[in-house]
Order: sequence, then structure tokens, then C-alpha cells
Amino acid sequence: MTDSPEGTPPSDPRDQGGRPPRPGTRAWAASLLHRLAQWTSPHAALLITLALGLIPAMLLTLGSAEVYEAVAESEGVALLDEPALDAALAVRSPWTDAAVTAFTNLAGTVGMPILAGTATLVLAWRWKSWTPVLLMVSAAAGSLLMTVAGKDLIGRTRPPLLDAVPPYEYSASFPSGHSLNSVVIAGMVAYLIILRLQARRAKLLTAAAAAAFAVAVGLSRVYLGHHWLTDVLVAWTLGLAWLAVVITVHRLLHSRRAAAQGIDAGG
Repeated sequence: MTDSPEGTPPSDPRDQGGRPPRPGTRAWAASLLHRLAQWTSPHAALLITLALGLIPAMLLTLGSAEVYEAVAESEGVALLDEPALDAALAVRSPWTDAAVTAFTNLAGTVGMPILAGTATLVLAWRWKSWTPVLLMVSAAAGSLLMTVAGKDLIGRTRPPLLDAVPPYEYSASFPSGHSLNSVVIAGMVAYLIILRLQARRAKLLTAAAAAAFAVAVGLSRVYLGHHWLTDVLVAWTLGLAWLAVVITVHRLLHSRRAAAQGIDAGG
């Protein structure tokens, strides 16, 4: 066997069954990744905000549809309506009836507008901004629209008057307007307050207080026999879904404004 002469160039990869590198493909891929990074970097906050807001809203809306289907078919979670009412009847007493009635009136057609208006005006005055007013009006308008539309479309009958605590209510039962409005209004007030808080503990306590208020209002409606449990459940899911939409829109506008200011400052 003879040795290869010195200085012989290395064999061509194609002679060994391989393929030569393709600089054009690598350059195209690198260019694509670079352009993608350029596009996503200024929009990353918007995309993340959109996902974090709309995905929960979609899931909650699907949950509302599931509750409605259960009510329409008298199955699933709707089977808890009668037991929940029976449990409320078993624990009633004159003084608790009066106390729960007074509390639930806070979320009624008179009490809730007063609470919402007072909180909104205080926050707007502290902020020196109309943002709290715009957010609260938008949130409340959507909540009211869902309540009225839901009652008109579904037309569900409330629990029997014999099982209810006076004063009686005669409008349709599904969804619970008190419950829906309390979620949206208390949630929006908590959101506006949290925006100005720094301590994580204070933020958690504010959110917990709003959640406790909304849950208590919903349970009070079942206790008084003014609503079925599923009326309250769908009100909670619809209210949270709408609250997520309003907050997401606000965060998107805020992010776009901040990005525009950053571009102006950089230019």
C-alpha cells in the first residue's frame, strides 16, 4: 500500500457521502430568529399580559357555560341547589336573618352604587386621575349588562317564596345580580388599590378582603332563599371573567403607553 503524498488536500465531504454546509440556510435561520427577537422584545409585555388575562377569562366563561348546561339539564352541580337551600333553612334564626339581610343589601341596587361611587371618587381624588372612574364605569356597565341579559334570556324561577326571607324578590333568578356585581365592583376596587401598594402582604390582604366580601354576598343570597346555589356560582364565574377582561385591557393600554414613552425618550 502506498502512502498519500504529503500536502494532499483533505477529501471532499461529498466523496464520503456527506453534504457540505449550506451557509445560506444558516444565514436565513439566523436572520429569521433576529427578526423574531426584534418583533417580540417590544411586544413581549403585551403578549404576556394578553395571555395572562384572556386565558383565565376564557376558562371562566367555559365554566359559566358548564354551570348553565347543568341547570338546563338538571344534573351535575345543579343537583346541589336543593341541598344548599335545605342547609340554609336548617341554620336560620330571626337575628341571623336580620343580620344577613342588612349585609346583602350592601350589594343591592342602592348599597352597591353608593359603595362603588364613594370608593371610586376617593381613589380618583388620591390619584389625581380619571382612570379609576373610567375603569369602574366600564366594569360596572358590563356587570349590569350581563345581569340583565342573563335574567331575560334564561328566565329561571327563584326558590319558592315559602323558603325565602322577606323582603321577597320577583325578578328572574339566573344569574345572581348581587353576586355578580359584588365580584366585579369589589374586584375592581381591590385592583385599583393594589396598583398603588408596594408591600406584597398588603396586596394579598386587599385581594383576600375583596374575595371574602364577594363570597359572603353570594352565600347570603343562598341563605336568604333569594337564589339557587348555581345562580351564585355562575355569577362568580361571569364576574371574574369580565373583571379579567377589563383589567387586561387596562394593562395592555398601560404597557403600550409605557413602551411609547420609552421609544420617545430613546429617540
